[in-house]
Amino acid sequence: MAGDNPSGAGNQQERPGIEQWIVGFVDGEGCFSCPIQRNRTVKLGWQLQPRFAVVQGERSAHVLEDIKDYFGCGKIYRNRRRDNHREDLFAYVVYNSAHLREIIIPFFEANPLRTAKADEFRKFAAIVRMMEKRIHLSVEGMTHIAKIVETMNHRKPSRFLESSEAIRQPTLLDG
Repeated sequence: MAGDNPSGAGNQQERPGIEQWIVGFVDGEGCFSCPIQRNRTVKLGWQLQPRFAVVQGERSAHVLEDIKDYFGCGKIYRNRRRDNHREDLFAYVVYNSAHLREIIIPFFEANPLRTAKADEFRKFAAIVRMMEKRIHLSVEGMTHIAKIVETMNHRKPSRFLESSEAIRQPTLLDG
């Protein structure tokens, strides 16, 4: 019986509505983030690393394979838990900028998110497009991007904006 194999990507893709299933799943369990990390091997000393991720506990991790198979890109990582939780976490993650630009962003533009995550996605897509224009390679551009990143997800202060590279710039963009 076809219904006996819910984790089979072929079964998922043949069913109508897989796109809306993915949208709903990402609305609940997905994340669009743009961390800015210290990296002394790059010109600015800071590296912007946008990523799309969906996280699940080990018992439901098979659905991440379905999402990965649908998009045809990204990887699934195991995060071994060392706390009071009973199962490891798994994350489907797409880091590759071409995959983000050519697969992930067009998908969510064609199939809009329905929760507050839609605003996070809009900012994420704008940042990825700024990177394509190489705006992130100047202190002014990275400052502009860092200010957007500060308004995303958990709204943490940007370490880049507190860094000497950003502070010593007299002509920073204000928005």
